[in-house]
Amino acid sequence: MSETFDADVIIAGAGMAGATLALALKQGGLTPILIDPIVFDAQLAPTFDGRSSAVAFASFRQWRTLGLAADIEPHAQRIEQILVTDGRSPGASAGNPSPFYLRFDSAEIADRSDGEPLGYLLENRRSRAALAKAIGKAGITVLAPARVASVDFDPNCARVTLEDGRVLTAPLVVGAEGRNSVVRAAARINAIGWDYPQTGVVATVKLSRPHEGVAHEFFLPGGPFAILPLTEDRASLVWTEPTAKGQALKTARPEVFHAHLQRRFGAFLGEATVEGPVFTYPLSLQLAERLSAPRAALLGDAAHGIHPIAGQGLNLGLKGAAALAEVLVDAARLGEDIGSELVLERYARWRSFDNIMLAAATDVFVRLFSNDNPLLRLVRGAGMSAVNRIGPARRFFMHDAGGASGDLPRLLRGEAL
Repeated sequence: MSETFDADVIIAGAGMAGATLALALKQGGLTPILIDPIVFDAQLAPTFDGRSSAVAFASFRQWRTLGLAADIEPHAQRIEQILVTDGRSPGASAGNPSPFYLRFDSAEIADRSDGEPLGYLLENRRSRAALAKAIGKAGITVLAPARVASVDFDPNCARVTLEDGRVLTAPLVVGAEGRNSVVRAAARINAIGWDYPQTGVVATVKLSRPHEGVAHEFFLPGGPFAILPLTEDRASLVWTEPTAKGQALKTARPEVFHAHLQRRFGAFLGEATVEGPVFTYPLSLQLAERLSAPRAALLGDAAHGIHPIAGQGLNLGLKGAAALAEVLVDAARLGEDIGSELVLERYARWRSFDNIMLAAATDVFVRLFSNDNPLLRLVRGAGMSAVNRIGPARRFFMHDAGGASGDLPRLLRGEAL
């Protein structure tokens, strides 16, 4: 690192993707600085983020390789099966079972995944806590609370000005600060996308019956309703409704919310008792037109924000972190300029196609499944039945959802940089 620089890489945004990138870069011998408007301690509070994330087994390997295993494994629930059903209003418990369903079982791909489950369910606050602890242990500089006010790009460096007037320089700045990325705007990278007329309602519930590591997703006319298993026989609900209904659920009295919840839930997992607050999130799609520019790269929601229907948003960010870290570390070892267009284009080529295809696929799924059109219901039902009956197709989807297909970065294979 040149003495004229404050770091090798300045990362705007210390969320899960940005923090993972910082740990990977540090492991590879580079010096990152993290900047975030919220201190780590505040991000760990139960009221900060009520969401849980499905972490693909390849992404989980990356976290293990970066030293997070002891702090995440006690809180990670293995997903052994996923049951997907095409349902009808009023909810998952209504009427006779649909003949159209998909069943994914981790045992089918155990020989290809080294016995890993289909994925892991982990509360975001647990992941953030493990990352914060690892960041501190690694001695990575974190400036928080601090906010990026502007970024200027010179031929040889990126100059980051914070709102408090401090100026930092590095060969490269990474925008990982979310959909309203200052870095992306400064690099003049446009984003395309649209809002969905839906709201995601998220809550954690305690179940009166064991979930046995099975995740359920019901495609209902208003949007998907997912019951995702957590440790201690709890579940994370991701309940998608039209915007007006979603907001009404957010403000409903506890007994009213519980009545609607049980109507959706049915009786197969017994009584569901809400634990903690109910959160609502607007749903949209946003995709950056490019992943890099001279002296700048995009990561996480700054690069791609997708609908949670496939549960792959975080995994896209973690894949991006693994790929960007590998590109930068390898380039630095060869003596290349890590902020040059030549180096950053390798990252962009590696990740752009996957980002675009997954964003397009989730958009198609939302439009195909969030309705009660008889013709579309017939088409999607036939497709689900076909995949369910074709073993190789079913195993391909499981392996792909586990993040273990394609050209994997070393960290996703469980190999250190």
